[in-house]
Amino acid sequence: MATGMLTHSGTASADMAARTQAGAAAGKYLTFHLDREEFGIAVLRVREIMALQDITAVPQTPDYVKGVINLRGKVIPVLCLRTRFGLPAAAYGPRTSIIVVEVRGESSLMQVGIIVDGVSEVLNVTPSDLEPTPDFGGGAVPAYLLGMAKSKDRVKILLDIDHVVSAAEVEALPMVRSSPETNPNESVQ
Repeated sequence: MATGMLTHSGTASADMAARTQAGAAAGKYLTFHLDREEFGIAVLRVREIMALQDITAVPQTPDYVKGVINLRGKVIPVLCLRTRFGLPAAAYGPRTSIIVVEVRGESSLMQVGIIVDGVSEVLNVTPSDLEPTPDFGGGAVPAYLLGMAKSKDRVKILLDIDHVVSAAEVEALPMVRSSPETNPNESVQ
């Protein structure tokens, strides 16, 4: 009997953890699409949405790094989310956009542009709209998935932008390491 209670208690704990996670993921999300799939990023992490513009390529960077742009005097890296997620390349269209997001670095927030096929809407996600991330086999859930939001007969994939765009990875890029933001009076280690 004690074993049955332990199993039930373990199931209840897992269920409670899933509900707590769903509650934490509730909020406003900027939704966008890549191919036919809809994704969402927490609105509080979005700084700007802009039309696609000229991007300066930087040699010897990963294929998903398209280069840099000048955003009001600050040079920021731009990543292609299609390539990052392993989707087939597609021609940029009139709705292709750059979403400027903030990702957490070691000591501060940094801005990064992500290229998406098009921006859809701002969606208010309530806890009842959320479903936990399904098991994709092997029990491993990709760290960049916050959950799934049900909206108008569709499912939107909610992303943890800090895991999609790792600040450590971005900080290691040549254009970020040599950023003019570095204080020349600081010693280089």
